[in-house]
Amino acid sequence: MTKQRLEGKRVLVTAAGQGIGRASALAMAAEGAQVFATDVNTDALKTLEGVETFAVDVRDQESVADGVARANPDVLFNCAGFVHHGTVQEATDDEIDFAFDLNVRSMMRTIRAALPGMLERKGGSIINMSSACSSVIGAPNRFIYGTTKAAVIGLTKSVAVDYVAKGIRCNCICPGTVESPSWHDRVAALGEQLGSKDAALKQFVERQPMGRVASAEEIAALVVYLASDESAFTTGHPHIIDGGWSGQ
Repeated sequence: MTKQRLEGKRVLVTAAGQGIGRASALAMAAEGAQVFATDVNTDALKTLEGVETFAVDVRDQESVADGVARANPDVLFNCAGFVHHGTVQEATDDEIDFAFDLNVRSMMRTIRAALPGMLERKGGSIINMSSACSSVIGAPNRFIYGTTKAAVIGLTKSVAVDYVAKGIRCNCICPGTVESPSWHDRVAALGEQLGSKDAALKQFVERQPMGRVASAEEIAALVVYLASDESAFTTGHPHIIDGGWSGQ
């Protein structure tokens, strides 16, 4: 029998209740990992099968510490985040503070908590969710989001270089537009502004050279690769998976 790609690995996933987090938790479980799927919204976890689920609030240090201690992960996938709409002139201090806490500082909390166990085992893979909308490419009305996701790339590179000689790898994923419940919410909000949901969908799709948005499962396939030993020589890189958006 062929060994599964993640057999024997313990994996902690944040924001696993929907979208990329959910698809990744299921994909890694299918590859033999023992997956600990977490979310601040426990109702969103109820339909997940084949994984262990429990609540983790990535904005709370104690909750993060408890979750990491329970999972003791070989692989950490930081997927929690939020997309704010607007320009620099429209961004409020409260929105900026919230976004940096959820999109960036939450990763610092989970990484700090997970590193001691990984260092003791002399191995681990940390995967952070960034975006093509970051230092890779700008997107209209995404000032706060793009700024925080650029910070994630810097965070990833810093962790990677500090721990590369100690068996720890750290990479980030930079997707383009991905179909998910939160994306449908953004389409609906834009549709209200434009007066047509179809016009909103057209605007999102037109910026993707492939003429479509990605599925969460397509991003999850990259997560599995970065979690596995197949990517053992890969660290410190933003992995762009955006349907050619940033290559235009």
